[in-house]
Amino acid sequence: MARVTADISVSMDGFVTGPDDSRLLPMGVDGHRLHQWIYDLATWRTRVGLDGGRANRDAEILDEGFASVGAHVIGRRMYDHGEKPWGDEPPFGLPVFVVTHEPRPVLELAGGTRFEFVPEGVESAVSRALAAAGGRDVSVLGGASVIRQCLRAGLLDELVLHVVPVLMGDGVRLFDRTRDGQVELPISRVEQPDQVVHLWLAPQAVSAGR
Repeated sequence: MARVTADISVSMDGFVTGPDDSRLLPMGVDGHRLHQWIYDLATWRTRVGLDGGRANRDAEILDEGFASVGAHVIGRRMYDHGEKPWGDEPPFGLPVFVVTHEPRPVLELAGGTRFEFVPEGVESAVSRALAAAGGRDVSVLGGASVIRQCLRAGLLDELVLHVVPVLMGDGVRLFDRTRDGQVELPISRVEQPDQVVHLWLAPQAVSAGR
């Protein structure tokens, strides 16, 4: 049965980007530190058209996340910040549904990536992604706001956090201080093959009266 998952790297102090993220600096100041663990893995290098890389347990975990996915959901901010770095052949190779307030035509790019812009909200984006995924999983890649929206709407079957041993100090937090307490995140699995701790969480709504 197809699942809806989210998968994101997060700092020890809860940030998923560095400060001052923008189209010119998509991950913010020093935000690349959150993804440094990925860049030399064989799984990642293959996806971006490079040879070599480490074929270790981290690479297997990364590949596990890719293998079952048939479509992605992202927010407009992630799209805007990533559009230029991704170029004409983004590393998705699948339909990507962009949650946005601004409708625009479907964008077909090389390598099988297809961006569809969904102004009707995150529930509609996830529903359309599930239909496009053909029985495979849907991966919500970010940013933080879209993942929080999915959590609050009860759309996520699994949240995978890659906890990186860095302190960002500022930036975009994965969780805010307003409504995230409406969801519990029991741990279903933990692995730490190297310096990054991989947490698999099973989101649950907080029971009434608690």
